[in-house]
Amino acid sequence: MKYISKEELRKLIAQWFREDIGDGDHTSLSCILPTEMGCQQLILKDDGILAGVEVAREVINYFDPELRMEVFIEDGAQVKKGDIAFRVYGRVLSLLQVERTMLNIMQRMSGIATTAHRYQSLIADTGCRVLDTRKTTPGLRLLEKEAVSIGGGTNHRIGLYDMILLKDNHVDFAGGISNAINGAKEYCKKNNKDLKIEIEVRNESEIKQALATNGADRIMLDNFTPERTKEAVAIIRQWEKENSRHIEIESSGGITIDTIRDYALAGVDFVSVGALTHSVKSLDMSFKAVKN
Repeated sequence: MKYISKEELRKLIAQWFREDIGDGDHTSLSCILPTEMGCQQLILKDDGILAGVEVAREVINYFDPELRMEVFIEDGAQVKKGDIAFRVYGRVLSLLQVERTMLNIMQRMSGIATTAHRYQSLIADTGCRVLDTRKTTPGLRLLEKEAVSIGGGTNHRIGLYDMILLKDNHVDFAGGISNAINGAKEYCKKNNKDLKIEIEVRNESEIKQALATNGADRIMLDNFTPERTKEAVAIIRQWEKENSRHIEIESSGGITIDTIRDYALAGVDFVSVGALTHSVKSLDMSFKAVKN
């Protein structure tokens, strides 16, 4: 896995099981013998991109190391309704207790991967990349970012610690574009931080201020129309020629599946889409008993 260690994942899994099982799965305990052995298989009920197989393996192993998992389809594969991703063999009580926890995380991760793939596929020929955001589920950010990557999207910063992104509130509180960028540069120098600096701009005037300050690695065009985006890209690219310095350009704000291609064709390097994680539809799947 890209971002989360097995140790950190196991802590999450422990919390998931505490939340779901509590003092016992009384339904299963009331009607299944402890010695009963069986098999269940993960069946896809939607077309999409599969994600979370590695996490499922850790969930299963954490709960009962004696369960055996036979994988047919790995993370990142395109799947169709009716496909069987894997089977798990072992104690029926264990199979029943891991079912919902495993399905919940796999359905969400696969939904995110599928959405990221759909967005990126629309702009694949342009050289532009679709980015995720920090609009994630608390506690699940690393797995949701992992799912974006599995689906072919690109991860933006993971949190507040691995990049400087000066947004409108930072700019306003700092007293303007120049103050914000210069403050970020000085902070990095003083604290020996090698962090990219990105600045959000709201209009042409702020673009020119950002360029004049000459300290940002990326300019984010916030809530620009595709037409205004083309004009902004032209201004930045002309500045690049005159100053022999490349600046990445990102579009952000209300970009949808219907408009993403217009922004990509305007010449930006990245398009950030909060919907990859904040309002995604889970991929439907089930974990069903395999009868002898």
